[in-house]
Amino acid sequence: KFGIPLGITSVVVVGGLSREDQGFKLRLGCEIVIATPGRLIDVLENRYLVLNRCTYVVLDEADRMIDMGFEPDVQKILEYMPVSNIKPDTDAAEDATVLLANYNTKKKYRQTVMFTATMPPAVERLARSYLRRPAIVYIGSVGKPVDRTEQVVYLIGENEKRRKLTEILQRGVEPPIIIFVNQKKGADVLAKGLEKLGFNACTLHGGKAKNNVTLHWQALRMVQKIYWLPLMLLVVVLISRMLVL
Repeated sequence: KFGIPLGITSVVVVGGLSREDQGFKLRLGCEIVIATPGRLIDVLENRYLVLNRCTYVVLDEADRMIDMGFEPDVQKILEYMPVSNIKPDTDAAEDATVLLANYNTKKKYRQTVMFTATMPPAVERLARSYLRRPAIVYIGSVGKPVDRTEQVVYLIGENEKRRKLTEILQRGVEPPIIIFVNQKKGADVLAKGLEKLGFNACTLHGGKAKNNVTLHWQALRMVQKIYWLPLMLLVVVLISRMLVL
């Protein structure tokens, strides 16, 4: 949506949708590809997409992708990147005048940007392998929680979670309410349980049709629903974090 007024064409490449339709859009040409690791590898292996002219790579939520086991996929994708536009690992190449001159040519150095909330060893390993002399930018205070958010931790057993959740909801917490889980099946089961208790609940995960997802987000904005979102899908994690912030 942001690119349309600027004349920038974007193509979304994700699982759950037709690979052939996505491949057709890629062949029509685009400036930006927004993709999940698995489907991106799929279109690369089937030659729907070639990255030999790619000059800008963004790894968003790098730590989450690593936690979810996508490190081999990310490495495989980066191996598809051309070596012809890698910036030389020299002091001369870091000169601002040289960098600006290169930016105005057709043979731009490839720039890789990595966003991560934490820096575990696996992410550091990825950075060392594919980033050259990276500039590190910290946003906010490292290790300091957001002071606008009240955080409460309950140390309870697995079999006590349902009872505790019901107790919290029955206190009269103002909607909209977003609840995170780690399994789609568990989300559906618990949503039905909440409905039996009189709560207006619905689920949002990768098993839902796109039109249902759209309606659910609209309902959330209207403050009409209790939402039960599985944390297992990257796109849901990204959107939910944006809402919380």
